[in-house]
Amino acid sequence: MAAKKAVQCGNVEDAIEKVNDLNPEILDTNPQLFFHLQQQRLIELIRNGKVNEALQFAQEELAPRGEEDHSFLEELERTIALLAFEDVSNCPVGDLLDISQRLKTASEVNAAILTSQSHEKDPKLPSLLKMLLWAQNQLDEKAAYPRIKNLSTAMLEDPAV
Repeated sequence: MAAKKAVQCGNVEDAIEKVNDLNPEILDTNPQLFFHLQQQRLIELIRNGKVNEALQFAQEELAPRGEEDHSFLEELERTIALLAFEDVSNCPVGDLLDISQRLKTASEVNAAILTSQSHEKDPKLPSLLKMLLWAQNQLDEKAAYPRIKNLSTAMLEDPAV
């Protein structure tokens, strides 16, 4: 929730840090999300009038990703186009500066966090029960032991001597 709020407030570096604190694999395994966060960071630099910093950031951080993935390059070009206009209200890509762009990126961050958390919380019980049944079948061939007769009640069966 903190990462989503950071994006909504325009603090992308903080959002990236919070996502990495939660689970460093989220951004490693989701290059599109990482690109969109970096794109949002560029948008925030442009919004704040930091043109030179925005150009340097785009060249160093985003351009290499654009070379790897053509769709990233198109999004980068669209974002850089914001610099060509003094009045972004008449700019064809001015929607990138709308709050809706922040919300879109924040929702993407939130969805990735929720997805990563649900994968970690898969129920363990079904796989443990399967493992128990397998182990009992293996033991049946080799030894006498108190076997679990009923999994739902955990009733034990005395070993046949």
